[in-house]
Amino acid sequence: MSEQREMKEASPGYRTVTIFVAGIAVIALVALVTVGVLQNKPLPQKYKYGIVMDAGSSHTALYIYRWPAEKDNNTGRVTQTDSCRVDGPGISSYASNPRGAGDSLGECMMKARQAVPSSRHGETPLYLGATAGMRLLNIENASASDAVFQAVEAALHSSPFSFRGARLLGGEEEGAFGWVTVNYLDDRLTQGQETTGALDLGGASTQISFVSARFDRTESPDNLMTFRLYGNDYNLYTHSYLCYGKDQALRKMLALQTESGPTSLSDPCFHPGYIRTRDYSELYASPCVAGRKPQTSPRNFTLRGTGDFDSCRAAVKKIFDFSQCKYSRCSFNGVFQPELQGSFGAFSAYYFVLDFLNLTDTMAPMETIKNKLREYCATPWADMQRQHPSIKVKYLAEYCFSGTYILTLLTEGYNFTADTFKEITIIRKIKGSDAGWTLGYMLNLTNMIPAEAPDAPPLPHAGYVSVMVLTGLLLGVLLLVITYTLSKTQCSNPHKIV
Repeated sequence: MSEQREMKEASPGYRTVTIFVAGIAVIALVALVTVGVLQNKPLPQKYKYGIVMDAGSSHTALYIYRWPAEKDNNTGRVTQTDSCRVDGPGISSYASNPRGAGDSLGECMMKARQAVPSSRHGETPLYLGATAGMRLLNIENASASDAVFQAVEAALHSSPFSFRGARLLGGEEEGAFGWVTVNYLDDRLTQGQETTGALDLGGASTQISFVSARFDRTESPDNLMTFRLYGNDYNLYTHSYLCYGKDQALRKMLALQTESGPTSLSDPCFHPGYIRTRDYSELYASPCVAGRKPQTSPRNFTLRGTGDFDSCRAAVKKIFDFSQCKYSRCSFNGVFQPELQGSFGAFSAYYFVLDFLNLTDTMAPMETIKNKLREYCATPWADMQRQHPSIKVKYLAEYCFSGTYILTLLTEGYNFTADTFKEITIIRKIKGSDAGWTLGYMLNLTNMIPAEAPDAPPLPHAGYVSVMVLTGLLLGVLLLVITYTLSKTQCSNPHKIV
């Protein structure tokens, strides 16, 4: 009896020690979990960079992209961090002075040096893609085109970046990469959503690209592509119309009006009171219209604006050929185009022209859009100059034509109706990145868009931390319960001491 009494008297102290030890164990376990969490906490973000130069017909632009350095190529999110517009015209304008094309890139390349951390210069890929302006030069004078490319490559090889080459993009490539850019930035590819079509308008060409449910290669195999991106299949229709960018389209319209070699031309696509002397040789200095040059003509002609939207639209329609189509349906010039499907994003010149004209709201009734253009085109030239003194005369003078051309191209050329026109969104940027072909081009060359969806961890980082902490706390509670149970058992069943 005395021994049992002594054990019972000692048991409270034993239980206290046991509970204290168990508490220490819980603290140690929680500390262990905390260390594990801190150890696996993401480190300060580091980035990789890529640079793409868009050598367009009217100008060259440089775009800088970056993505998380610790991610694999197929998981890092790419965003645009900076851009630079090269002063002067496009590189195709340097046919007689190829070295000037390379020299023109210097200022933007200096900006790129400053924007990309110096520690990343050597590993940063640098690409240059040339589009319709150089395609036209290559048609007109292949040796001059080669000389321009050589000068540009020499200039870019001297940069601290990893120059991966300059190349001439095909029109369908340009359209497809633009489609990839728009849908990548909108997260439509990774999430398997319905994609957005792409409408790109430049100075020398225009592209249309959209996913088509009807995918009949027997009708137009060159315009139909099959992609597998992030585990999803896409049947993409894309076509590029060389010579139907807004600048070349204006040449085509003026060429039709001057076939007889007049000394004076009244043009409804320019404001009343606008007068300009045009040189015949300059007007026809393009493969898009060279074959139409009059056999005999004066050196110059005087262009006088009349500012009539309806007459302008009739003149614009004449540059399209709607008389033939050997397929089930066509856009213009006998080119197959499946039925328009889904929404579309229109960028490049679409944005810059329609933004100036305050016509980016495509939900407005078609008649409202037409009436705004009628009013704008009819505005006297003197009033336009007074209202917009900071805009270059060339651009200001051509907005009436450009706006009319865009409306005609979309409705008459691509067959957008009053209802489907509302499915077009006029865009410049998506989530801070410019809409255009350059991002899609870099994603393709760096293999950042996998055919299959990239693997993902079973839990996100936050979920992983939560599970670890809760598990640690649960283990601690269980340890306390077990310890308490053992102590009660020892007290109720004391061992006999010999």
